[in-house]
Amino acid sequence: MKVMDMAVTQRKIEDNLVTRDFASLMEDYGDLNSLDLLDAMINTEYRDNIALVSSFGAESIVLLDMVAQVAPATPVIFLNTQKLFGETVRYRDKVAEQLGLTNIITTKPDPENIANEDKNGLLWTRDTDACCDLRKVRPLALAMNEYGAWITGRKRFQTSDRGNIPLIEQDGAKVKINPLAHWNQEELDQIIEHKGLPKHPLIAQGYPSIGCMPCTNRVEEGQDRRMGRWAGQGKTECGIHIGENI
Repeated sequence: MKVMDMAVTQRKIEDNLVTRDFASLMEDYGDLNSLDLLDAMINTEYRDNIALVSSFGAESIVLLDMVAQVAPATPVIFLNTQKLFGETVRYRDKVAEQLGLTNIITTKPDPENIANEDKNGLLWTRDTDACCDLRKVRPLALAMNEYGAWITGRKRFQTSDRGNIPLIEQDGAKVKINPLAHWNQEELDQIIEHKGLPKHPLIAQGYPSIGCMPCTNRVEEGQDRRMGRWAGQGKTECGIHIGENI
C-alpha cells in the first residue's frame, strides 16, 4: 500500500471512531425489538456509517429481509473467500433481487497475499486458522475501514462462545449490532416459512450451516447444525469475531 493510501485509510478509521458513550447507546436502544433496533441504528444513530456483513448462508435471509424493510440501500458486505460454494454466490444474487437490496459490496482476499501465502490454494489443508485469516479476517477488516458500526447475524444459541452476546456490542473502535442475538432456531425457521423467504439451496442437501466449500460438511438430521463446520478440528469461529480484528 502506498504511503498516501495508508494516510487516507487512517483518516477514514479516525473519522469512524465511536464518539458516543457506549452506555448511552445501550440505555437508548438496548431493549428494542430487532426491526426497531435496525431502524434506529441504520437511519438515525449511524446513518451512512454502518454496514451489514452477511455470508448469505443458511440463516442469513432473516436479517437480510429485515434490513431490506428498514433501508434497502444499506451497504451489505459479502465476503467472497474464493472458496465458497457456487450455490452461495448465486443465492446472493437471487436474494438481492428478490428483496430489493441495492448495495451489495463484494470483497475478496488480496491477490498478492494469496500468491504469497496460498499459491496452490491448499492452505486450508494445512492451517485453517491461517486460511481464515487470509481469506476472511483481513479482507473484511479492510472493507470495514469505511464504517463506524456493523450489523452481524450472530445468535447466542449457535456456539458456547456466542452464549452471552448483547444486542449492542463495543468492539475496539467500532460498534457491533447483533439484532438476532436473542433469537432461537425455531423462531428463525418459523419466520422463514411464514414469509416464504428464499432458502439457501444447500439446506435441502444436508448443509444447515454453510461456509467455505472445503471446510463445510453435511450434517445428519438431529445433529447440531454447526457440526459440519471445520468438522473434527474443535474450531467454531473463523476469527472475524475474536478479539478486535475489525
